[in-house]
Amino acid sequence: MKQLINVRRWAMLLFASAILVACEDEEDGLVTQPHDQNEMMRIMHDMMADMEAMPMNSEPDIDFAKMMVMHHQGAINMANEVLEHGTDADLKEIAQKVKAEQEKEIQEFNTFLASYQADQPMNMAYHMEVMESMEKMGRESDLRVITGDTDQDFAQLMIPHHQAAMENAKSVIEHGNSSVIKTMAQKIIDSQMMDIKELQEW
Repeated sequence: MKQLINVRRWAMLLFASAILVACEDEEDGLVTQPHDQNEMMRIMHDMMADMEAMPMNSEPDIDFAKMMVMHHQGAINMANEVLEHGTDADLKEIAQKVKAEQEKEIQEFNTFLASYQADQPMNMAYHMEVMESMEKMGRESDLRVITGDTDQDFAQLMIPHHQAAMENAKSVIEHGNSSVIKTMAQKIIDSQMMDIKELQEW
């Protein structure tokens, strides 16, 4: 397992190096930007701080809904940054779609939270999976090559963002009880898998 992790780390470093070389070869000279100076990364870090501050002491269905509201709001804020400062028309279209999807799902989560009565105890296995997923999202985000180019940074960071949401959705499908939440979780998996494909192709 340790050897596999090391191989993955080397692969990510090689990928980052390849992007850096490509960026430096551009006529306009895209260069890396420190993460603490990057607006898109600031949005990611603010979102993660909000989620880390949320007490996870309820059942999986409730905690998933509460966390996804924060997680989705982070995606909306990132999409707004692209819509305001981005320059690529195709990526703006992707950002608009992400924003619309996440806004609709936030409304659905809030409706669920307003009426749902908990019917199972706290589930430590679920909570451990969610914590591991969020920590992985943070690590992968911090390894991304950030340039200060709004379009590029959005595409780079939205991929681990969506991957974390999909992992959390799979966890709540396994550990949750609510059919409403399980349906929403599967919808998140399906739609965000398509978003990731579009971002990777872009």
